[in-house]
Amino acid sequence: MNPLPGTAAARGRAPRGIATLLAWAVLAALVFAGFIALGNWQVHRLGWKLKLIHDVATRVHALPVAAPGPTSWPRIEAGHRQYLHVQLRGSFLGHDQTLVRGTSEQGYGFWVMTPLRSKRGFIVLVNRGWVPASLPGTPAFAHAAPPAGEVTLTGLLRFSEPGGGFLRRNRPGRGLWYSRDVAAIAAAHQLPAAQVAPFFVDADASAARWPADGLTVIHFPNHHLGYAITWYLLALGTALGAGLVARQEWCARRGG
Repeated sequence: MNPLPGTAAARGRAPRGIATLLAWAVLAALVFAGFIALGNWQVHRLGWKLKLIHDVATRVHALPVAAPGPTSWPRIEAGHRQYLHVQLRGSFLGHDQTLVRGTSEQGYGFWVMTPLRSKRGFIVLVNRGWVPASLPGTPAFAHAAPPAGEVTLTGLLRFSEPGGGFLRRNRPGRGLWYSRDVAAIAAAHQLPAAQVAPFFVDADASAARWPADGLTVIHFPNHHLGYAITWYLLALGTALGAGLVARQEWCARRGG
């Protein structure tokens, strides 16, 4: 059983060598500095996340603006303007409709993705809403067809979801879609790539039953404060541990 710090047995132990103490001190300093750096990084991430949440909330509740045209697409591809509230005017290309498997607050089903050719000449993939898995293939699914003629709609700008779902890849050749991959869907329908926007739009809520629109879930997990506190507590523990060792050495040397 190890003697408690400050006891006669601890004071009687031979002090550690200078080289050993120096090595332990350097290691403790590096570990302490590392924990502090990680805590500071999480504080920085917390500020970034709070700003992101504020910016998105501002965009979502702002009046809709014209959907970004081709000159703005490089900024979209660089990760800007997520959840921008936009307005589109044009005509749906109904024969190019795509069903993407997914879940909503109403259960498992499909997102109905339909390209819209805007009056400005470019094409935007529109997520017209969700339908239950039991609906496609039934006569009732005809009600999910896009309206004919010119339409005006509003919605939220969303980034493309390339590749597929978490566990399943898109299979365009078999018509199996697990993510809203704008480029892949456009290619599958042979839409001119240069005219297709690199984003899609989640349609705002309307009176339509199917597809059920306005179901966009906006959620940004924010655990950075808890992570920062954890790293700072580990730094504190390291400092306390180093202090305990220093006290043991002081007692050992005083006893010697």
